[in-house]
Amino acid sequence: MDSKFSRRRFLAACGAAIVLAGGGWTFMKYRVWQKLAGKAHGMTGSEKRDDIRFVRQVIAQDNAAARTIMWQTEGALEAPSVEYRCVGEEETKRASAEADVFTDDGVTAVIYTAVLHDLPKGASMEYRITAKGVAGSWHSLHTDAGEGFKALIFPDSQSSDYTDWQNLAQDAAKRNPRADFFINMGDLVDNGEDHTQWEAWFSALSSIIDRIPVAPVMGNHETYDQAWKVREPVAYLHAFAVPENGSAVFSRYYYSFDYGPVHFIVLNTQEDETQAFHPGLIEEQTEWFRRDVAQTDRKWKIVLMHKEVLQYRIHNRPERCEGISDDGRIWMPLFDKANIDVVFSAHLHTYRNRGHIRNFQHDPTGPLYILTGVAGNVRYPGLWIDHSLDETIAPQPETDNYLTLKADRDHLEIRSYLPDGSQIDEETVRK
Repeated sequence: MDSKFSRRRFLAACGAAIVLAGGGWTFMKYRVWQKLAGKAHGMTGSEKRDDIRFVRQVIAQDNAAARTIMWQTEGALEAPSVEYRCVGEEETKRASAEADVFTDDGVTAVIYTAVLHDLPKGASMEYRITAKGVAGSWHSLHTDAGEGFKALIFPDSQSSDYTDWQNLAQDAAKRNPRADFFINMGDLVDNGEDHTQWEAWFSALSSIIDRIPVAPVMGNHETYDQAWKVREPVAYLHAFAVPENGSAVFSRYYYSFDYGPVHFIVLNTQEDETQAFHPGLIEEQTEWFRRDVAQTDRKWKIVLMHKEVLQYRIHNRPERCEGISDDGRIWMPLFDKANIDVVFSAHLHTYRNRGHIRNFQHDPTGPLYILTGVAGNVRYPGLWIDHSLDETIAPQPETDNYLTLKADRDHLEIRSYLPDGSQIDEETVRK
């Protein structure tokens, strides 16, 4: 599409569209017409607070012993903390919460973060938010037992109306009630500055994100302002206190964590979007990746990255050739050297299983590459031409989907499902 043909001109002409921007496809932003309700869990006590919203667990670096709890309010709480205990016990512990006053999109919120340390391994626990004169309802929390686990993987949830995202996430959680945590593969929202979209995203996860932690991946749409210009991903960075990476410039842009026998490496592929603000993301991150991989003792190593490693041809774009993307050229040789087991990517809103690839060609000794699909309502029917490395493609015309990942000492099992629970693909990795 002609780059001179702006988003707003295209919207006026067509009412809804997709446009090529920054080498990837993005969906024309709509204001969220239906704002999915925002009140999270009511408080009880002498000073009831009904503005405590979006109670959430965020993945920790070591989930057998720690967990991060976050929530937000419109006004400040006095002496905020998280009270927690093992299920069935009366004795409780308390972790103080730090307050972060954050203003974005003309709206100010106070975001609270409390880190729970020294938790018992493999324990069934519960926690609640407390403040002076206030005590919340209890939420469940389960620490990593260090053995097998099951995780839900959601591709891009970016939407014009987050109803489909809500339905997909809630139905997937009901079908997998024992899931230990969930991953969102980037482009969580369509516009990173639009506070109503963040509210819709969090509200869609009610009764999920408060009881199992989220492992978020930053996407390019997290870097857009209301004028659709690139900005720093400030809303994402405030919303998710993911593990630190030791970087003074790119704190929380990328990170790693352990769960069971798996070491997860969450990469940031927004080097083009962040270049004007903070150059050097790739150089710093590749060095961190080498150190991080060398230090893990987990049997399995899995990479989560938003942008895709392969380049697909596009209908009516004969100049765009099939091949390896810029991110693929950077990262795939490093994955080969590090003996990564599985690479999950997103961004293109299509599900593709490419099998095992090493040295840019099929090889059973290489990592398994899964392009995860789409979890929101932004779909690109008939856009991509199949890649010669594709082995399994979702049924066409494509709808939204989700994945499950089961891991134990002996194997990894990956399955992909349509919204109604119909299975469309399955892979098992052993070593």
